[in-house]
Amino acid sequence: MFLADCQARLAFDLLGNTWNAVVLWALRHGPRRPGELRDTIGGISTKVLTETLRRLEYNGLVTRHAYAEAPPRVEYELTALGRSLLPPIAAFGEWAFEHADEVLEAQDRVEGTRSP
Repeated sequence: MFLADCQARLAFDLLGNTWNAVVLWALRHGPRRPGELRDTIGGISTKVLTETLRRLEYNGLVTRHAYAEAPPRVEYELTALGRSLLPPIAAFGEWAFEHADEVLEAQDRVEGTRSP
């Protein structure tokens, strides 16, 4: 059902990357500079943020604006396509908020039954 060329699999792959949804969510209020994104997100390295922004740009989810200023300034902004992913990301976040404790309890149960 989820073949390599399946559209649903494409969507799962886009949101399956740890940082894609986080960066998209961080851009929901408008354009941001990379440093602002790092501060907002926390725990993401400059290298990983750059790779994520490039991947999101490649997939048409963000756009990069470079300004001819001194010093150079770059901002990233969601495209209409990127904004269309905000409701599913929000729904997934709500699910996580409601069920994270249950998931963690299940993990604890399994880890408690494993032998060292």
